[in-house]
Amino acid sequence: MKERAAGFLVMTALVPMALLGYLLLWWVGIFGPSSRGRAGVRALDHFVNATLFNGYAWESVSSHAWRARERRWARVIIWVTDKIQKDHCQRANKREQPLVDLMLAKGLHKQTIV
Repeated sequence: MKERAAGFLVMTALVPMALLGYLLLWWVGIFGPSSRGRAGVRALDHFVNATLFNGYAWESVSSHAWRARERRWARVIIWVTDKIQKDHCQRANKREQPLVDLMLAKGLHKQTIV
């Protein structure tokens, strides 16, 4: 129960900032430095993976799709990204899997508020 209450309070503060961040990301993407835009897109990618695809917060949608490539949604992601960059998801997973393994070994996927 404490975790749900804390999550509600954090989300109450974070959602407005996330919306503002998205608008800023749009602006930076057009007019700002590409490194800042890239970092924002990467964070948004991880957010989408964690919320929409029930993945790890430290993993991209592409890497998660490669791990779950037998699932229908993952096959769609792989097919779309292959049209843009061949073997994108496989390469993303190869790059990110050591990080996923480390986070799981350290228990960072477990509940933090007791």
